[in-house]
Amino acid sequence: MSNQSAAKVNTLNTENRPSSFDRDDLLCCARGEMFGPGNARLPSPDMLMMDRITHISETGGRFGKGEAVAELDIHPDLWFFACHFADDPVMPGCLGLDALWQLIGFFLVWGGNSGKGRALGVGKVKFSGQVLPTAKKVTYQIDFKRVITRRLIMAIADGRMLVDGREIYLAEDLRVGLFTSTDNF
Repeated sequence: MSNQSAAKVNTLNTENRPSSFDRDDLLCCARGEMFGPGNARLPSPDMLMMDRITHISETGGRFGKGEAVAELDIHPDLWFFACHFADDPVMPGCLGLDALWQLIGFFLVWGGNSGKGRALGVGKVKFSGQVLPTAKKVTYQIDFKRVITRRLIMAIADGRMLVDGREIYLAEDLRVGLFTSTDNF
């Protein structure tokens, strides 16, 4: 873990939590070093679908319940372009959807909640474009509608995915929960 990542980790339990995270920070989270044992982690590469979180806040957003923004740098040698599809490379839509769930799970634990993150569903998804190897950057935007922190820890949010500034995915009512045990999940 880098010194910068360690400094951010050490501030997570204070009121002055960081509002952005770089790639090293996200890899620290994937290894389980950011939020402690038994708590949510981001996936490891290759399934980690973001390179940085540029903004995260418990206030703001369309519904005033919080917001998060993350980015993924696109380059032609990303693993999925080689296999999806031969002679017609495109980022699978499910990976963009998973990135939105990843960002929501991160938000829940960043907010001081404990447990392992699990995607619980989505109300409606619309794809209106694609990510090609010629693209430069994907941006994920989350607007939280409801954050439940009682016996059940769950967030409900709307998400958007943009490629080079153009919206191509819209997801409504994304749901992610945190669980202390996933034995009966």
